[in-house]
Amino acid sequence: MQLSFLAAVLLFGISADAFPAKHASPEPFLTQLDGSSWTLGNNVWNLTQESTYGVKLMYKGRDCVGDAAGHYVSYNGAASNLNWTSASITKRGTYRGKKFIDIAFTAVEGDMHWVVFAGMSGAYQYFVNRALPVLGEFRTLWRLDNVTFTRGRTDIKDEELPPLKDYIPQNKVQDETWLRPDGSGYITKYDFTAWSRNQDFFGVYGEGFGSWYINPGKDYYNGDHLKQELMVHRESATGDVVQLNMIHGTHFMASSKDLLPEGKIWGPWLWYLNDGDKEDVAQRAAEEFQSWPYKWLVDEEYHSRGIVTGRLTLSDGRPASNAAVFLGDPDPTKTTLDMGTDYYYTTYADKSGRFEIPNVRAGTYGLQAWSNGSSIADVSTTFLVNKVTVKKSKRTNLGHLTWKLSPKEKLFQIGEFDRYSYGFSHGGAPYQHGLVAACPADLTYTVGESQTSDWCFGQTYRGNWTVRFRTSGIRESAAPELIVSLAGYASGASSNIFANGVQLGNMTSGSAWLPSDPSLYRSATAAGEWHLLRFPFDKSLLKDGWNDLTFNMVRNTTWHGFMWDSVALEC
Repeated sequence: MQLSFLAAVLLFGISADAFPAKHASPEPFLTQLDGSSWTLGNNVWNLTQESTYGVKLMYKGRDCVGDAAGHYVSYNGAASNLNWTSASITKRGTYRGKKFIDIAFTAVEGDMHWVVFAGMSGAYQYFVNRALPVLGEFRTLWRLDNVTFTRGRTDIKDEELPPLKDYIPQNKVQDETWLRPDGSGYITKYDFTAWSRNQDFFGVYGEGFGSWYINPGKDYYNGDHLKQELMVHRESATGDVVQLNMIHGTHFMASSKDLLPEGKIWGPWLWYLNDGDKEDVAQRAAEEFQSWPYKWLVDEEYHSRGIVTGRLTLSDGRPASNAAVFLGDPDPTKTTLDMGTDYYYTTYADKSGRFEIPNVRAGTYGLQAWSNGSSIADVSTTFLVNKVTVKKSKRTNLGHLTWKLSPKEKLFQIGEFDRYSYGFSHGGAPYQHGLVAACPADLTYTVGESQTSDWCFGQTYRGNWTVRFRTSGIRESAAPELIVSLAGYASGASSNIFANGVQLGNMTSGSAWLPSDPSLYRSATAAGEWHLLRFPFDKSLLKDGWNDLTFNMVRNTTWHGFMWDSVALEC
C-alpha cells in the first residue's frame, strides 16, 4: 500500500524538519504536516508554517530564518498576532505558461494568501479582511537570520544594520534608541524609515541572499504622499533582522483609527528572494510595476477600475504646477494622512496643472490638492472637489477646476507651503535621531535680509524665535492674520506667540486642534502630521517701520517640539 506524505507523517512521526530542503517538482505545493503546521513552496524555496509563525524558510540549501521568529501577521502594535486555523488551496491556474496555486491561511480576522508560481523565487501575498478590529497598525513581516542578512535597503538608505553588541542597555535613551558606544551618535530602528508610496523595493540582504518586498500597487496603504514608515531594522531583544511590510502603519502619525470594510484587500505584493543582487531585484520591480494590477488575481472588484483626470488652475490664473493631488474619502472628516478605511491614490500635477490617476477602483471619492512648493509655494489653501464617481473602464474627466486663493496680500513668508520642512536648516536631512537638538534656543530672522536656510527646521528649546519685518501704510480695511503651517508637532512643548509684545495665541499639546505625532523624536526631519493654524489679530498691533513677531517657547521636552513648514503674515 502506498502512503500519502501526510499519512506517513502521522504513522511514522516524521517531523517538519524532515521535509526536504528542495522539493523535487517545480510545481508549487501545499502539504499539511499535522493539525497546525504546513509546508508550502516550490522547487526553489519552501516554508514550514505553524499556527502563528513561518518558522523555517529553506532557500539555496539554507534555513533563512534560523533562530529568528520567522514570518507572521499582526495588528495594533504587535499586541495581536494572527493564528491560522486552517490552510487550503483556493485556486489553481496557469498564467503566462506558469502554473500557480493560491493558498489561503485562515484566521478569525481574515485570510492571508500566498500565490506560489512554479519556479518563482518567492511568492505573491495579499490579505483579505474578515473581522479585523479598528486599526491602528496592521503588518506582515519577516524576522530572519542575522548572519545571512546583514544589510537593509530602502529607496533612500542602503547600509549595514548596526551590530547587536552596540545595543548597550545603559545607553538606551528612549524607545528602540541607544547612544552609540563611542558617543558619536545614536542607534535607532527609525533611521530606516522611508516614504511609503515612493518605494521601488525594500528589504534585507547579505552575501548570496536577499529578501525583498515589491509593492507596485499602493492603493491599499493608508495615508497620502507624506506617509512614511519604518521598513527594516534589527530587533534589539533578539538580534533578528526585521523586514516590515507596514500595510496599515502609524509610526509617524498623530492618530489612526479605521474601521475596515469586510472584504478589503491589502495587496497583492511580491515577496522576492534572490542572491542579494540589487540590479536583479530592481529589474524585477520594474516588471512588477508594469504588470500591476495583476491579471492572475480572480476578483471582480479588484479589476473594476477607471481613470480620473483634470486640470487645476489657481483663481489668479496661474496653473497649479506640481500640486499634490490626493483621491480619498468623500465628505472627508479626517486629514488625508489619517485616512485608511478604503483605497487611496496619489499623484502630482504637471507644470500646466494637469493630472491623471489611472487604475482607480470603482467608487466615490473626494479629491484634494495642495501646494507642493515651487511656483505655487505661496498657496496656503487646500482644494477640494467632493463626490468624484469612478466607474469600471471609464474616464472621469473633472475638466477645468478653479482653486480659490486667499484674497489677502502677504507681508512676509518664511519657507514654502508644501507640508515639508524643506529649505530650512537641517530640513529633509537623512533620518537621524535627535537632529532637532542642533537647532538654536534663540533665533532672529529679518525679512528681506535673512535666507530661508537661516530658519531651522524644528524648535525644541525654551527661548525666543523672532521675525523682524517692516510695514508701511497698511490699508484701512486690512485684517492681519498669522498663518503657521507645521510639518509636524511632538507633544511636551508650548509656545506663546506675540506681535510687538502682545500675545496673539498659543501652540501647545493637549489641544484638539494640535494633536501630537512622534516625528521629531523618531528620526524624521522632513514631516510628521501636518497642521495649519491661523491667528487673526487687530491691525492696530502693527506699526509703520519695524515690527517683531515672536514664538516664545515656554515649555519643552527633549527632542519634542515644532517642525516648521511655513510662517506667513497676511493682511
